[in-house]
Amino acid sequence: SKISVAHCFYFRGGAELLFDGVKKHQVTLPCQPEPWDIRNLLKWIKQNLLKERPELFMQGESVRPGILVLINDADWELMGELDYKLQDQDNVLFISTLHGG
Repeated sequence: SKISVAHCFYFRGGAELLFDGVKKHQVTLPCQPEPWDIRNLLKWIKQNLLKERPELFMQGESVRPGILVLINDADWELMGELDYKLQDQDNVLFISTLHGG
């Protein structure tokens, strides 16, 4: 059986307001037959962590434009974006670059 995988997820730049103001989430993802990728992770975050206004975080199956995603301090665009396979102890940082009232 697959081992579960531990991660830290960080929300900054206002994105944390969608997650009850919590900036750091330490999460052990449930076991599943396929490796976790960012696509599945975003679905899981939406179902399990996101508290309000999912349209401000998600657009379709990805994050909405204006949310920067860093995987272990590297831009996710360099890592394969939605197809990146999560490794144990990965840190994933979501930074909202959208500001306004």
